[in-house]
Amino acid sequence: MTRADAIKLGTRGSPLALAQAHEVRDLLVRHHPELAAPGAIEIIEIKTTGDQVQDRALSEVGGKGLFSKEIDAAQRDGRIDIAVHSMKDLETHLAPGLELIAVLEREDVRDVFISKRANRLDLLPAGSVVGTSSLRRQAQILHRRPDLEVCLFRGNVQTRLRKLDEGEADATLLALAGLNRLGKSALATEILAPEVLLPAVAQGAIGITCRLGDTLTIDRVRALNHEPTLVRISAERALLAALDGSCRTPVGGLAEFQIDGRLRLRALVAKADGSAVFETERMGPAADGEAMGRDAGAELKRRAGPDIFS
Repeated sequence: MTRADAIKLGTRGSPLALAQAHEVRDLLVRHHPELAAPGAIEIIEIKTTGDQVQDRALSEVGGKGLFSKEIDAAQRDGRIDIAVHSMKDLETHLAPGLELIAVLEREDVRDVFISKRANRLDLLPAGSVVGTSSLRRQAQILHRRPDLEVCLFRGNVQTRLRKLDEGEADATLLALAGLNRLGKSALATEILAPEVLLPAVAQGAIGITCRLGDTLTIDRVRALNHEPTLVRISAERALLAALDGSCRTPVGGLAEFQIDGRLRLRALVAKADGSAVFETERMGPAADGEAMGRDAGAELKRRAGPDIFS
């Protein structure tokens, strides 16, 4: 296979993003053995605005689309053929000409608490500082522990852990899925159940986008799709779309299959300072997942009122 025929796989350049890209590459090879040939899959690192701007919250500089716009541009103009994304960083409306073709089987959805001051979030001393860049985490933590303070922690997993070691905060919160993929799950001080901290929409899921009309690549990528994960995150993303959710709005959502095959969707929207949290849930057939998400989002939007989204 020539370099010109290679599948060009685009990704952010963080260690976690590269781990996810390598997971996709390995799955492509498993499903399509011809792609094991040298040069058949080329991984291309793309610097995004979200990676470069580290001194401000995403909500202040354009939201989570900053993690994808440069990748989207590279894909649309043909510099890359497929893009690998953390689904929780992917906006609900994709750029024109691109389509979500596959999601991999979902990793653990939970968040973790990491601290040297306490072995549980509830035991962290009053006045302690928790570092996070997520308004969702901030709002839920302050709602549960209004006696804590929150400071901005931007950067990849390694950067946040370094900041914690350097004493910029007493604790931080990370996604367990990312730690698992980096082989760092032992760093978790406490794994937080969704009842304590509802995850971000699509947390733990990896998505792959392709250009519309690129039928060969689409056919190859479609073989990687894990349908139960797609059903779950589609319900969650429908919730987010109904809420017009962004990095400026603390939103949590989690859809899970029950023993009887039905889908349970839990949803949350909050004020960033934790002073108000609105929750709801839906239960129904998996085929109704997206409708459940839209309905739950409409309810929360009505109950929370317009001020919470300003």
